[in-house]
Amino acid sequence: MPAITGEEYRNRLKKRQVEIWHNGEKIKNILEHPAFRGIIKSQAALYDLQHKKDMMTYPSPVTGSLVGTSYLQPITREDLIKRRKMIQHWAKMSGGMLGRSPDYMNTVLMTFAASAKLLNGKENCFAEHLTDFYMKAREEDLSFTHTFINPQVNRSQLYFEDSEEPIAAKVVAETKEGIVIKGARLLATQGGITDEILVFSPGGITDQAFAFAFAIPSDTKGLKFISRDSFVGGESTYNYPLSSRFEESDSLVVFDDVVVPWKRVFFYKNIEVSNSFKNASAFVPFTLHQIVSRQIIKTKFMIGLAEAIVNTINISEYPNVQEMMAEMITALETMEALLIKAEANAKIDEFELMRPELIPLQVATSTFPKVYARLSEIVQLLGSSGLVSIPTEADFESEIREDLDQYLQSATLEAKDRVQLFRLAWDATMSAFGNRQTQYERFFLGSPNRLSSELCKQYDFTEHTNYIKNFLK
Repeated sequence: MPAITGEEYRNRLKKRQVEIWHNGEKIKNILEHPAFRGIIKSQAALYDLQHKKDMMTYPSPVTGSLVGTSYLQPITREDLIKRRKMIQHWAKMSGGMLGRSPDYMNTVLMTFAASAKLLNGKENCFAEHLTDFYMKAREEDLSFTHTFINPQVNRSQLYFEDSEEPIAAKVVAETKEGIVIKGARLLATQGGITDEILVFSPGGITDQAFAFAFAIPSDTKGLKFISRDSFVGGESTYNYPLSSRFEESDSLVVFDDVVVPWKRVFFYKNIEVSNSFKNASAFVPFTLHQIVSRQIIKTKFMIGLAEAIVNTINISEYPNVQEMMAEMITALETMEALLIKAEANAKIDEFELMRPELIPLQVATSTFPKVYARLSEIVQLLGSSGLVSIPTEADFESEIREDLDQYLQSATLEAKDRVQLFRLAWDATMSAFGNRQTQYERFFLGSPNRLSSELCKQYDFTEHTNYIKNFLK
């Protein structure tokens, strides 16, 4: 099967009997539920985009059919650049607001499969299961959610779970059919609206019962998704231009004695592999490459939004406005320079992949959480009270339209168009959806402090310290 269309994606969801709960109710028709209808439609549009640009697909090495570039294992610099162009083409549709667009998890699976040899000859590890599943996902263009995070019961470094019933998901039994998982995991973004869920241990494991990696269909018996409150403000794309289309939702995932078939188990009950595989694999550089590529589009979106506000209310001559716009330009040019450096210095790695240079990508991803919060703040400052005075589409269709046209016009736009722009700025920075975007970018890869710590630990200071030694001589 080649790269799927949006209709094929929707039909798959329709056929699956996924158990997903929202606001205390079990959802019967996920395609028509107001909390999920918009994101499913947007996700379907992404799949349709695969068939409109050559860079979005490549010939399958097995069948020759066109499959998604997000599954491409790059062996040349051209492959790496093609992957970036694919990522950014998809990201442009949402302004970079879809953190879990299909290319993210497809990239993760691609890197794990390319690194499968790390599992060879190790206890309770099945390299061939991982590579076989990657090929299945590529050829069928499967969609994924994932969860790496345990419930936040106690984040103390010395906490050990000792409850009678499992809280964090763990292996509770082994049968001839497979391993049995009981407990929960956090933050499955798009949970319940994908074909599969990929589950990996979070690292720092000291108990082998928590050491595992596998993938299972989202409608597996005993698997339950509990969605958080929806940030969809409403269906109107005028009133809620972002949340009505790109609210991904995040879910608690409950495993109630879920049987994971052996062919879907990549490893289990191996503490050393569980704690080392992610960092030893190609996961980090390629995942960061995908993330930074998307974040650049998101930065461009915010700059475009800010400049549109500046032009609309004619405030470009003010020095403080120019300073804020220059700050946004600096952020964008810095992110783009770091990505280009990572690609320019790419080298073939031990898995025969053209791996982008890691340090520039780490710099970008450790910087962006602070940068994005500032971009959002600048849009708020530029919009000022205009982000509060935003009537709805219904107001413009009522008998008060004449008043709105007179008093809410701007230097360059009629009232309805001006309000539409400011509603976009409000939805991007001040609504529940907008605030979730800021928090999402802050913790996309975990604690910002940990990201900075990893950068310091991995950075090679030798050249710089030798420079000082020689200088002192």
